Amino acid sequence: MWSGQPQVEEGRPPPLAAVPWKSGGPCKGRGESPGALAETPAREEAQGEEGPTATQLDVSRLRSSSMEIREKGSEFLKEELHKAQKELKLKDEECERLSRVREQLEQELEELTASLFEEAHKMVREANMKQAASEKQLKEAWGKIDMLQAEVTALKTLVITSTPASPNRELHPQLLSPTKAGPRKGHSRHKSTSSALCPVVCPAAGHALAPDKEGKEVDTTLFAEFQAWRESPTLDKTCPFLERVYREDVGPCLDFTMQELSALVRAAVEDNTLTIEPVASQTLPTMKVAAVECSSANTCALSGLARACRHRIRLGDSESHYYISPSSRARITAVCNFFTYIRYIQQGLVRQDAEPMFWEITRLRKEMSMAKLGFFPQEA
Repeated sequence: MWSGQPQVEEGRPPPLAAVPWKSGGPCKGRGESPGALAETPAREEAQGEEGPTATQLDVSRLRSSSMEIREKGSEFLKEELHKAQKELKLKDEECERLSRVREQLEQELEELTASLFEEAHKMVREANMKQAASEKQLKEAWGKIDMLQAEVTALKTLVITSTPASPNRELHPQLLSPTKAGPRKGHSRHKSTSSALCPVVCPAAGHALAPDKEGKEVDTTLFAEFQAWRESPTLDKTCPFLERVYREDVGPCLDFTMQELSALVRAAVEDNTLTIEPVASQTLPTMKVAAVECSSANTCALSGLARACRHRIRLGDSESHYYISPSSRARITAVCNFFTYIRYIQQGLVRQDAEPMFWEITRLRKEMSMAKLGFFPQEA
């Protein structure tokens, strides 16, 4: 720390003391004049008077310089604030632009999601519709297959029952005696597509009634009901035409003593799931049957009477068999023939005029009426 006194270093001489020097003229010796000594105090007094004025000047200069500094600082801060405001405004604009971009992207994403969901629902709906159509076609195909199988089984039954030793009178009407063949003139069994379904043709075409021993006349009420059904053929039993046939022919013909089994037989006939199988007479006593037998070969399961049963029936896919008498078989066969013919009409396989079709249906109804009264063709 410096104390105002020069420190004397070892080996060096002390420095000379500072001597105030005044430039007032040539140096004079120690012996100055008394006038010169008197001027010195006067000058010091003058300098003492000028001191306060100089101090005021220095203060004013400091104030002015501080004001300048403040003004410059204020300007600098204003410029910085202006720059910050500009940058903040740019940032706000950028934020707004990004917000608009985000909203647009969100809207596009929602629209894309909605379109994808709509497309997916459309594809699922189309797939369900195609599946339903395929299932419907498959069901119809299975129904046609079942119907064809039932018809093939019926044809096999007719063929099997007609042998040289035991010919079927229905398949070979020429074997009937004249007395038996007479009443069936004009009503022999034939295919549904035959052109000679009845001995009369439509009177509207200008043809007269064919010669026949039996007189025939079209019932207008029945014919009107048949024509209404023929315009839109259906198997619904509530329509007037089928409702009358059910009430007058089908119901009484299938009304057997065993009511419970009769109801099952009627349902199987309507669903086309009834199977009639012949039973050879020479094998009846020693016959081995794998399926369950629900009645005796000497007792009809439908009428409950003791009869020689040469046929048995099976309902649907059941393995149970029921032996039936010739009378019961004739009644069931008559109803099955009626349903087969109206199914052919419904499927468009019968291409004839309305009146021949009506007479064929009347003939089938006549067979049902005869069968329910106990008339049936004798077997050999």
